[in-house]
Amino acid sequence: MRGVILAGGRGTRLGDTTRVVNKHLLPVYDRPMIYYPIATLRAMGCTDILIVTGGEQVGGFAQLLGSGFTYRVQEQPDGIAGALALAEGYVDGVFPVVLGDNYFSAAPGMPTGATIYTHATDRPQAFGIYDPHANVIIEKPKDPASDLAVTGLYVYDAQVFDVIRKLTPSARGELEITDVNNTYLWDSRMAVRQIPGVWSDMGTPDSLLTAALHAKETAHAA
Repeated sequence: MRGVILAGGRGTRLGDTTRVVNKHLLPVYDRPMIYYPIATLRAMGCTDILIVTGGEQVGGFAQLLGSGFTYRVQEQPDGIAGALALAEGYVDGVFPVVLGDNYFSAAPGMPTGATIYTHATDRPQAFGIYDPHANVIIEKPKDPASDLAVTGLYVYDAQVFDVIRKLTPSARGELEITDVNNTYLWDSRMAVRQIPGVWSDMGTPDSLLTAALHAKETAHAA
């Protein structure tokens, strides 16, 4: 099975630590950040992995990971859904996608259809939040309907590329993954599951530290 890691972005929330290095190559305890989403996809059954990143960043990934992966370049910063569009032709059937800055202490089993994974958060204003009553995701809500953050782990079918082609860029000029997921939810084509264990997005100094401390605890317990 093939899976996809989306590892673009500039990592601006991490300040000077990502000025000269892609955030996905930063150390998270004893290994580079990118190793964690790779482990998640491997645990879900992926034997082949595509990494999508920016053109100026692909060399660092190739130097670190070597030739055992496929790489594609996101030429324009047109959002997560724009990056996912580059996986067309690589994946087939149902496939998992993980954001390169997401840490999961446990990977779910591979589902048979499109699925998003949520996790409780104490910072609902910072994430896309799933409203289980309206069956919709609200991005960074001021008055959140729940504490269920949509994590950066998704499972799609091949129809996702048709959905992306029909998207309109958001106010910030990006193709939003929330719009993709809401399209699936509105059409009753997507399951919603809560993922167990620890989840951290590793996109801020605090969330990066949370992941590193848990990784350290897990390594010492092994």
